[in-house]
Amino acid sequence: MTMHVPITDIPIFQYDSLFICCDLTNLMNYNKRTNYFHQEAPIFARQMSHYNHLPNVGVVVLNWNGKHFLQQFLPSVMSTTYKPIQVYVADNGSTDDSVEFIKTNFPDVKLIEMRQNTGFTGGYNEALQHVEEEIIILLNSDIEVAPNWITPVVALFMKDEKIAAIQPKILDYQLRDQFEYAGAAGGWIDAYGYPFSRGRIFDTIEKDHHQYENESEIFWASGAAMFIRRKCFFEVGGLDPYFFAHQEEIDLCWRLQLAGYKIMSCPSSVVYHVGGGTLKKENPQKTYLNFRNNLIMLFKNNSGFKKWYTIKVRFILDAISAWKNLLSGNVSFFFAVAKAHFNFFGWLIIGRKQSIFPQKRVQEPSGVFHGNIVWEYFIKGKKRFSEIVKN
Repeated sequence: MTMHVPITDIPIFQYDSLFICCDLTNLMNYNKRTNYFHQEAPIFARQMSHYNHLPNVGVVVLNWNGKHFLQQFLPSVMSTTYKPIQVYVADNGSTDDSVEFIKTNFPDVKLIEMRQNTGFTGGYNEALQHVEEEIIILLNSDIEVAPNWITPVVALFMKDEKIAAIQPKILDYQLRDQFEYAGAAGGWIDAYGYPFSRGRIFDTIEKDHHQYENESEIFWASGAAMFIRRKCFFEVGGLDPYFFAHQEEIDLCWRLQLAGYKIMSCPSSVVYHVGGGTLKKENPQKTYLNFRNNLIMLFKNNSGFKKWYTIKVRFILDAISAWKNLLSGNVSFFFAVAKAHFNFFGWLIIGRKQSIFPQKRVQEPSGVFHGNIVWEYFIKGKKRFSEIVKN
């Protein structure tokens, strides 16, 4: 008799003799907690039997004054059952006692110390120079993972060498049956550069009813939990250091796609994200970085007439949004957008030499809605991904 167990819930992997061992007690407890069922283990075993080894995985947690998050969530990362794995904490110039906490409590974690906070982009670019594993996971410090979250993603990587990056399903840490803002079940983008996700459009966040369970190509994988091949990361130049933070992962995935690679979602891997751990959603600095970086990204990755047309339309739409917020009393939003537009021109004149542009343009990206998500959402009232993108 064949025993069926979900692919994502295989607690222990030993590959020395193509042997898979299932800790059924942990499996049952985990399934009771998540109520989440997926593909069957025998299918995965047959897939893996074609390979001589499992790829080494390096989990890199970027930290900045986040001892409380490390204390709460790093134990779940350390309980990951996939082997071979190495966990790193890249400390971005913290001024709390994060470094001493790691040294004292997690001796198996490799600590990468940086002198100052260079943001998400600079921090990861520097840290990944010290990481040699084949597959790297960029993981926010405010994420809880299940013991078996890596296994299905590795299986997906091994199906296709052209897959450069993969995003797991990201659910809300507090509301565990609801998608989380930063990525949900995989990121898309519209023709004018507005990012949205399977499960989240603007501020409308769907509950997870397993409506986005298919492995599919997407436009971008969230930087909150991004699996990426190391060679692909460095091939396209890594994260754009000018961005500092916000939308840098979208820019990276755009360049990867232009270079001929695929970005995928893997909903059989699930993580839980607190969100807003560094900058709250309404923070003016976050608004500024999102608007500025979006314009830079559009300029870099589009070409010809499309580049200038898209920038022109975005300036108009951004201005409408800024004035609407000003009239509603949100003065800080208005000035954040104005600053973003002004500094975009500064980047055009003197800053773009610091940025990373696409090195290849061999294909059109997947995960693009060739319309205007603003029109669909605010005018036509379509609030769900499935109402806008028809599969």
